[in-house]
Amino acid sequence: MPVPVPHQRTAVLPHQAGPVDHGCAETARAAAVGMPAHGGCPEASAPPQAAPLEASHGSVDSAPLPRDLPAAELPRPAADRRLPAGWTAARPASGHASAEVADDVPSATPEAPADAASPEPASQPAQGLTLLLIGEDPNSHVPEMWDWAGRKVRLRTARNLTEAERLLTDDVHCILLDLTPADPHGREELPQGSSTRFAPAGTPAHARADAPGAPGDELAVLRAVLRMAPSQAVLVLTCETDAERAADAVRVGAQDYLFRDELDEKVLSRAVRYAVERKRADLAQRQLTESRLRAQENARLERGLLPTPLLDGSELRFATCYRPGRSRALLGGDFYDTVRTPDGTVHAMIGDVCGHGPDEAALGVELRIAWRALTFAGLYGDELLATLQKVLENERSDDEIFATLCTVDISEDGHRAGVCLAGHPAPLLARAGEQPELLPYEFGGPALGLLQEARWPRRQVELGPAWSLLMYTDGLIEGRIGEGNRRLGQEGMTELVARQMASGLTGEELLEASVREVRALNGGELTDDVAVLLLDRR
Repeated sequence: MPVPVPHQRTAVLPHQAGPVDHGCAETARAAAVGMPAHGGCPEASAPPQAAPLEASHGSVDSAPLPRDLPAAELPRPAADRRLPAGWTAARPASGHASAEVADDVPSATPEAPADAASPEPASQPAQGLTLLLIGEDPNSHVPEMWDWAGRKVRLRTARNLTEAERLLTDDVHCILLDLTPADPHGREELPQGSSTRFAPAGTPAHARADAPGAPGDELAVLRAVLRMAPSQAVLVLTCETDAERAADAVRVGAQDYLFRDELDEKVLSRAVRYAVERKRADLAQRQLTESRLRAQENARLERGLLPTPLLDGSELRFATCYRPGRSRALLGGDFYDTVRTPDGTVHAMIGDVCGHGPDEAALGVELRIAWRALTFAGLYGDELLATLQKVLENERSDDEIFATLCTVDISEDGHRAGVCLAGHPAPLLARAGEQPELLPYEFGGPALGLLQEARWPRRQVELGPAWSLLMYTDGLIEGRIGEGNRRLGQEGMTELVARQMASGLTGEELLEASVREVRALNGGELTDDVAVLLLDRR
């Protein structure tokens, strides 16, 4: 007679049954879905009989086949094949066919043929939760479980961590670890016949309680499971008299613990579902915390890379405004710096690496640091820019990356300045009592990284006794005006800054007001990095 399918299922652990030949197990799986086997036991590959399928016993030396091969990987009958009337696909009596395989293969009877089963709603996942049971207690009883959608939870069984590691795939959501009772000396007792002390058979040496360096660790197996499965929920199954160790298991990292005496279908189903959700919440919280810490670290790093002007002993006033184009970033591809050398000359620089990603920001920092070092070494003008181009060519990640640059060196008395332009917009000079005007651009050279033998002439400019020099990147002048395609441009920027100066604004207030008005004209945030540097002498 066929083996009946009980309403309440008992998880058959591998050592409860005698050894089974692999070929017979494969044949039994194939016969369970109505397909001829390619090898194994002749009895199983014969035409279906009324007697149940039985696996012949024999000893094998190799490791057992996975006992929970998903139904999607089993041989499937052709679309037009049907099980013969009156024939039942029974569960394998024992051996390596796990309860999960039996769940995935429906029993076909005359009253309920296999092809008459109604499909699951399309809005739900094809598979529900999967539970991996680890333990070798022959009395472990695992009732049927159900997920949120009312689908049966798939069950896999493993006798030890070696088998569990093989069965632990991405579709396993929860692990039920059956802890053996602890003896009065604090050591884990094992079932009779086990050759391994203090841990399930097959447990790696580093996870055993009697391993060197871990004397008396009753939860060594649990710790090994937590290391092996960091993304899966873990439940601990123990006896009611071992409540203290169960609580310790939760403190170590398990989501919850269950007592064998209180185990039933509702309790286990609810515990598995809650454990899975708690694990998901823990992982989400951990990822959020890591993201916040990473963002804080990046912010500190970017803030540390912003320059600190070295103007000790100078009568010039310095102000900047910096707005990276990247969202939630502190540093972009624009860069600037100002230093005073021992001879009293004040050197200022502003530049722009094409693009505004993290790579461009890093390259901008490298160019700024190189400029500061070369300036203190006594280089300026064409010689300095030629050296910076070599730095750019060696540090850039792509040959098409270039950088624009504007350098200014102001004499000790503050009346004269030398200006070099490398493809960069000309500075805006506002002398006392005069309207702001752009310095000539025609004398400039190409951007760094475009031409191998380029030259950058240095132009002498008379500043006067009182003046303001505004240096900026193209992000300030490329903003739109209104909803059309018209850009602000250098002329529009000059008029805008002149109005702000006429209203009495100076220093950082002048820069903030100017950038704010540019954003308002653009209708929102500017897409490119913006850097503005202002030097005043009054």
